[in-house]
Amino acid sequence: MRLVILDRDGVINHESEAYIKSPDEWIPIPGSLEAVARLNQGGFSVVVATNQAGVGRGLFDLEALKAIHRKMQAAVEASGGRLAGIFYCPHGPGDDCDCRKPKPGLLHQIEKRFNLSLKGVSAIGDSLRDIQAAEAVKARPILVRTGYGEETLRQLSAPRRVEVFADLATAVEHLLLEVQR
Repeated sequence: MRLVILDRDGVINHESEAYIKSPDEWIPIPGSLEAVARLNQGGFSVVVATNQAGVGRGLFDLEALKAIHRKMQAAVEASGGRLAGIFYCPHGPGDDCDCRKPKPGLLHQIEKRFNLSLKGVSAIGDSLRDIQAAEAVKARPILVRTGYGEETLRQLSAPRRVEVFADLATAVEHLLLEVQR
């Protein structure tokens, strides 16, 4: 199984400092839904791994989060794609959980669900937390400049093996070209 892991906010949909609290606030980044479909057509399964601290902070509940994810699933499917799973951490930054990125708990859940190692699997995100979680499981961290990507790029002080692309569509184009080689 070939797998790609995507962060949600800032990668698939526009980021919001006020959190995405309802399906109406979930707005896809142009080209992102089609990029998921292209990955599927290229033989990849796609999963989402996302921190959703707004639940832990009481800004929205799990039912609202599920409604947002139903909208995302429907939008991906309307573009010809499919998500093989959505993994989320509902905890806030002060909670002592192992699933909140940069900790690798969400990624370990993916390994367990699909019975595979994430070593070398592309993990695309827009934050330092995404990169750190990917590194913790020896996945291949990829940073997009959308969302918090530009800010994250400025934060990267220690040398890291992180590929950087303008957006999800550009990253996917690169991944698909690699497969063709």
